Amino acid sequence: MFLLKLLLKNAFRHKLRTLLTLVGLVVAVSAFGLLQTIVDAWYAGVEGSSSTRLVSRSSISLTFPLPLNYAQRIKAVEGVSSVSWANWFGGVYVTERNFFPQFGVEPASYLSLYPEYRLKDEERLAFIRDRQGCIVGRKLANKFGWKVGDQIPLRGTIYPGTWTFTLRGIWDGAEAKTDESQLLFHWALLNETLRKKYPGRADFVGVYVLGINEPQNAALVSQRVDALFKNSLAETLTETESAFQLSFVSMSEAILVAVRAVSFIIIVIIMAVMANTMTMTARERLAEYATLKALGFPPGFVVKLLFGESLLIALLGGIAGLLLTLPMAAGFASAAGTLFPVFQVSALTQGLQLGAALVVGTVAAAWPAWKMSRIDIVSGLRA
Repeated sequence: MFLLKLLLKNAFRHKLRTLLTLVGLVVAVSAFGLLQTIVDAWYAGVEGSSSTRLVSRSSISLTFPLPLNYAQRIKAVEGVSSVSWANWFGGVYVTERNFFPQFGVEPASYLSLYPEYRLKDEERLAFIRDRQGCIVGRKLANKFGWKVGDQIPLRGTIYPGTWTFTLRGIWDGAEAKTDESQLLFHWALLNETLRKKYPGRADFVGVYVLGINEPQNAALVSQRVDALFKNSLAETLTETESAFQLSFVSMSEAILVAVRAVSFIIIVIIMAVMANTMTMTARERLAEYATLKALGFPPGFVVKLLFGESLLIALLGGIAGLLLTLPMAAGFASAAGTLFPVFQVSALTQGLQLGAALVVGTVAAAWPAWKMSRIDIVSGLRA
């Protein structure tokens, strides 16, 4: 208790300098946490993927569709328990700024493959029965103030025209990492319209979603599916859902590396600032430390004082920065809208923030503590 009181008095002996150092620590730790959370948000889709789902797409590019008649052939492949499909729509709600994913799906089979979408039974049934109906995630519904029964008009970009859907249900994610920012509607409605207006574009789907019972056989089942359509006009590339999600993340890998680098550079900068503060502190108290040694205190006591003071300041700044990160992340998520389906400060990020603060405090005190533990008593008193 005595040592703690002594550390508090020493830490706040120069209140302005300590306050400025704390402000720098708070800014650095909170910025570090926010940048790490942004990176985590990019990988949220990968972490939220299921090991019991595979995705089969065109081997050329995701923009090339696959024939609808592949569904029955895929379902007959050994190891495949169920098959559904989805088609990217790309509509605009009111303005281009209101971006969110929209997919035309086969309702019954698709929802059975995504049990993490918690939908009321009556809403699920209403969606399946209504060809004009749609369902959305809770996050998306809250953003636009939608409620069951509302009419949602989307202006088509890939598929021209205005498409109006009736909201039949709102799902909640089973976990925090479950995506709640999508809109799902009947693929059959899209296909019927294409068959009337653009017959050549009908009876095609974007991707097939495959359910498997044994995740350890995912690679083998993928090979079987791709072998089935080898040398055909529309060859497939089948992979796990996590690998499919990673293919999108890899497109922005350079940006993510840059964001991570900036987050660590911030910590290094504040480490240099903190080291300068502790060096100034040690230099000002040279005579005090020499007096302590003259009174019989061992060099280790001086080291404890410097390390304790540095770690105390770093810990206070780290905790304050961590607490500030939470409202910052909430504000950023609100401003980003549906750009990041899942945006939350993870326990790992919070641990990294505190760890970074403690590393800053330890490294900053290392050099001045070593110097002060070796000072000559006479030279110190003379100073």
